[in-house]
Amino acid sequence: MKKQKLVMIGNGMAGVRTIEELLKLDTELYDITIFGAEPHPNYNRILLSPVLAGEQTLEQIVLNDLDWYKSNGIHLHLGKTITKIDRKERTVIADDGTVESYDRLLLATGSLPFILPVPGNDFPGVIAYRDIKDTNEMIDVATRYKNAVVIGGGLLGLEAANGLALRGMSVTVVHLAEWLMERQLDKTAADLLQKSLEEKGLKFLLKTSTEAISPNAAGDRVGSIRFKGGLEIPADLVVMAAGIKPNTALAESAGLHCSRGIVVNDTLQTFDPRVYAVGECASHRGTAYGLVAPLFEQAKVCANHLAHLGIAQYKGSVTSTKLKVTGVDVFSAGDFSGGPDTDDILLHDKQAGIYKRIVIKNDRVVGAVLYGDTGDGGWHFQLMKDAQDIREIRSQLLFGQSFNNSH
Repeated sequence: MKKQKLVMIGNGMAGVRTIEELLKLDTELYDITIFGAEPHPNYNRILLSPVLAGEQTLEQIVLNDLDWYKSNGIHLHLGKTITKIDRKERTVIADDGTVESYDRLLLATGSLPFILPVPGNDFPGVIAYRDIKDTNEMIDVATRYKNAVVIGGGLLGLEAANGLALRGMSVTVVHLAEWLMERQLDKTAADLLQKSLEEKGLKFLLKTSTEAISPNAAGDRVGSIRFKGGLEIPADLVVMAAGIKPNTALAESAGLHCSRGIVVNDTLQTFDPRVYAVGECASHRGTAYGLVAPLFEQAKVCANHLAHLGIAQYKGSVTSTKLKVTGVDVFSAGDFSGGPDTDDILLHDKQAGIYKRIVIKNDRVVGAVLYGDTGDGGWHFQLMKDAQDIREIRSQLLFGQSFNNSH
């Protein structure tokens, strides 16, 4: 039996996890080739923040070193970007002319940072925060310059701001929304977070939008940034952390159907059944996920199909966010902003820096936000996923699972 050829475009967390799951199921089925645009093996992108903050080294965040690829017989092409997929000939072509044919193709092209379309966004010193190269540039700039501006007050922006501050820069976070991390936190929790970050020296401009980025006196790199309303502040570094969008250009050029991502079915196949997509580039039932847990669930299902077992289905993920934002634990899940037909169960201890809000509808947990003490997040999330009737334990919900188990 001649092995089939599996080619993967992208060498990130979701894609390599799919290959790992596939090798658990069958090591003999495919001859595997992987193309990665970066010069590094697969690393944990989530841990770029501790690298920026100086708590970890780049070597420590590598998930699969070069020996792993070798010992699994995987042909790895690093620093090569695929520029064309020919679905009729079933080949992929890289920017250096490398051609590889496939029987099955896995797209794991991830996402691209959203760069604000403002004048000056291409000056040296204006960067996104997405990969090892960006992280290295930020570490380097921090040794030579003083003022940093981070655009975006979501998780990534706050992690970048914290890391730069720890490296001695004076950092201002600019955020369009009314409060920080509005997708994961309600206003009360966000205000607590902002206060704790201000105590660490970070500055914030909320409900603020950027108008233009200007060069320094020498004209060779960024020097300042101006906001709508006229305020202008010095900036030797501008980090764009204002969101991501699925990287679909290659798939689109190959004629694959894309809509807010590469559209896949419950088996992670695109409209061409030989071509699969997983991770941040994939759009499943109208959703492209940017969190690791759903991407790993996709990887398992995709591997099951690549291994010709064909029994698993991906039905989408109910997501929760459990994060450590610059040393503070936060957790959120479901519909935590509530509404006219919901009830809130609240605990707010300003002095201890603890805030818990559980949103109830028809005797079911439909959402939760925890700040400062997230130990019971998993339990609340399970109650929500199972749509469990909580009438009996309603008054004890805030005391957590261990209290409820012992009574």
